[in-house]
Amino acid sequence: MMTSLFSIFEPSSSIMSLSLNWASTFLGLLFIPYLYWISPSRWSLTWSKLINTLHLEFKTLLGPSHLGSTIIFVSLFSLIVFNNFLGLLPYVFTSTSHLVMTLSLSLPLWLTFMIFGWINHTQHMFAHLVPQGTPPALMPFMVLIETLSNLIRPGTLAVRLAANMIAGHLLLTLLSGTGPSLSTTLVSFLLLTQILLLLLESAVAIIQSYVFAVLSTLYAGEIN
Repeated sequence: MMTSLFSIFEPSSSIMSLSLNWASTFLGLLFIPYLYWISPSRWSLTWSKLINTLHLEFKTLLGPSHLGSTIIFVSLFSLIVFNNFLGLLPYVFTSTSHLVMTLSLSLPLWLTFMIFGWINHTQHMFAHLVPQGTPPALMPFMVLIETLSNLIRPGTLAVRLAANMIAGHLLLTLLSGTGPSLSTTLVSFLLLTQILLLLLESAVAIIQSYVFAVLSTLYAGEIN
C-alpha cells in the first residue's frame, strides 16, 4: 500500500517521460494564453498587483541599496507557486514535491549569500555568530549553535516546501482511494471533503511559495 501510495511522486522510468516530467516545470508557461500578456484582464491585473506587493515587501527586507535584487525573489515566488498549482492538476508531475527540485533552488541561493557575505562583509558575518549581549562563557557554544543553524538553512527550506506538497497530495490520494468501497451518501460527503481539501491545498501552495521567497529574502538581507 505504501509503495503504491508514494508512487504518485515518482517520475516515469523511461528516459523520454522522465525528461518531459522535469521539463513540465517550465513547459507549462507555453499554455498561458498569448493575450494574457498583451490585453489587460482581471487575472493579469490581480497578478500584477500581487507582484507589486511582493516587490514592496522584499524591498523593505533587503534595504534601499539592493532594490534590483527583488526581481530574483519575485521570480522565485512565481516559479514555485506556478509549479505548486500545476501539481494540483490530475496526472501532472509535481516537481516541488521532490528534494531534487527544492534543493536546487535553496542551495545555490544560500551558497551565493554565504560566499558574497564572507568575502565582502567578513566582520559583519563574524558578528552574526555571536548575538549581542551573549555572556563570554557562552560565546563558544553560541558560535557552534549559530554555525549549525546557518548550515541547515538550505535543507530546512527544501524540506519544508517538499514535505508540505507531499502531505497534501497524500491526503487527496488516500481519500480518493476509499471512494469505491463507500455508499452513495458517503461518496457525496467524500467528494465535498476533497473539494474543501483541494481549496486548502491551493492556499498551502501560495503560502509555502511565499514562505520560501520571504525566508530567502531574509537570508539575503542578513549579509548586508
